[in-house]
Amino acid sequence: MTTWDERFRRGEYPSDPDPSPVLCEYVGEAADGRALDVACGTGRNAVFLADRGYEVDALDQSAEGLRIARANAAERGVDDRLNPIRADATQFAYPEGRYDVVTISFYRTLDRLGDIKAALRPGGLLFYQHHLRADPPAEVGPSTDRYRFCANELLRACLDLTVLYYEESSEEVDGSRSATVEIVARNSHGGRQSYPETAWSEPRR
Repeated sequence: MTTWDERFRRGEYPSDPDPSPVLCEYVGEAADGRALDVACGTGRNAVFLADRGYEVDALDQSAEGLRIARANAAERGVDDRLNPIRADATQFAYPEGRYDVVTISFYRTLDRLGDIKAALRPGGLLFYQHHLRADPPAEVGPSTDRYRFCANELLRACLDLTVLYYEESSEEVDGSRSATVEIVARNSHGGRQSYPETAWSEPRR
């Protein structure tokens, strides 16, 4: 079986991917402080957050992915704010109430999502993006639906938080169809909340 170390070495995945525009837009809603990037890969979110001034715990099982993430952070001069943690995200002991921001990109982990949400400080922000099951089937991402979310599955899993943004969408990526979901949610409760003002002038589709 091909390991993630081998995939990263062969360049099967981008070595310096951009963070989601949604994360870039909403990160300002979180307090400064400490962040966790779960299954960080080559540092898509971790390096971005370190560049924004966060002390980032970058968690991944792949030593090669962490090596690339460290190199990307060093190139931007923020490697002193990146703490690589080589561990299995399904087995990691998530510290309770530690992080102001937690990010997960393209990694399915509903069985540990309760522990991950508990790692947020009061008011902390969760950003999660992943692949969706679609009809017709999406070509980008996992080869089977086993590792994709069903419609509204991620939304239902985050209803104990205050949902600030949620979207399921599809697009063409290099000639292939992609179907993804993105959510931004705050660790807060109650009938009255503060919400970010939308910056766009037309409704998003």
